[in-house]
Amino acid sequence: MKKIAVVISPNYRDYAQKYLHDCMASLRTQDYLGEIKYFITDNETSPESFRLLRELAPEAELVLNSGNDGFAKGCNDSIKLALSQNFEYIFLVNMDTVMDPSCLLNLVKVADVEQNACFVQPRIMLWQDKTLINSLGNSTHFLGFGYCYGYNKKWDDLKDGVRKKIMYFSGAGVLIRASNLKKIGLFDEKLHMYNEDQDLGWKAWLAGFENIIAPDALMYHKYEFAKSIQQYYYMDRNRIIEILKCYKIATFILIFPAFFVMELGLIFFSIKSGWLKEKVRVWLFFLSPQTWHYIFRERNFINSIRVKKDSEILLMFSGEIWYQEIDDWKLKFINPIFNLYFGIVKKIIFW
Repeated sequence: MKKIAVVISPNYRDYAQKYLHDCMASLRTQDYLGEIKYFITDNETSPESFRLLRELAPEAELVLNSGNDGFAKGCNDSIKLALSQNFEYIFLVNMDTVMDPSCLLNLVKVADVEQNACFVQPRIMLWQDKTLINSLGNSTHFLGFGYCYGYNKKWDDLKDGVRKKIMYFSGAGVLIRASNLKKIGLFDEKLHMYNEDQDLGWKAWLAGFENIIAPDALMYHKYEFAKSIQQYYYMDRNRIIEILKCYKIATFILIFPAFFVMELGLIFFSIKSGWLKEKVRVWLFFLSPQTWHYIFRERNFINSIRVKKDSEILLMFSGEIWYQEIDDWKLKFINPIFNLYFGIVKKIIFW
């Protein structure tokens, strides 16, 4: 049986108090009979948070960070510790998730068969209504927006048409093959939070690996869309970082007219939503020389591991933006236009 490192997403302030009990209870009931070890990073640690983690997860190895280093670095700190101890798989789970007893076992069964897979995601359902999907794998819009495939739809309506290969995994839960992860690198800590799962999934495909879903591996997520959309700065900034990092220059030039139109639309959206200051912060970020030094460094690394063409990767992308919570008339108007534009782009690209 493979050695599994279970990395639970970083604690920050009251996260463990709210979520860790249920998460650990479900992990302790897993059917998997191989060696399992738990790792948790405590961001902005304190004597109180340390004592709480020791109480709720006494078997876990802890990483204590004095500041809040963000989701990406917090996960990396525990993942690095797991890699140093030669675990073959890393099971990364959000603290606000609950696993079915056979979840890990079913993930490992699929990963053992799919040797080229870097990431294997379970079927993630909503905790609030366990008949509804949170994620059957995540999709990427060609302008960098990421969203959950199947979100808020009934599993019974989609189960017969589940796609095995996914663009990228949900950071809420994924089994990672350690040997492949070492080749593509860990989470991009510059992202801080959001899109870090998209970043790794995109790089995995570019490096010739696969991301797949294991529908029989079941997980429940205490997901709150409203909490996510409040982090507008990171969501918008990071999706732009991703397309600047991962696309060939010729591809970015080809999509730039659509990108420009989207930026104009987002000005009005940010004004209406009260996020104009955050949108300005996004633009200011890209005016910094340090930002471009970072982006070019990342591009060089990605080009060093790249074996896939953009034309191959874009076959998995979407021309439509889909967020049910903000699915208003503007998306209904712009989606067909972007979808048509994207269809033309895919016919042109050969690199």
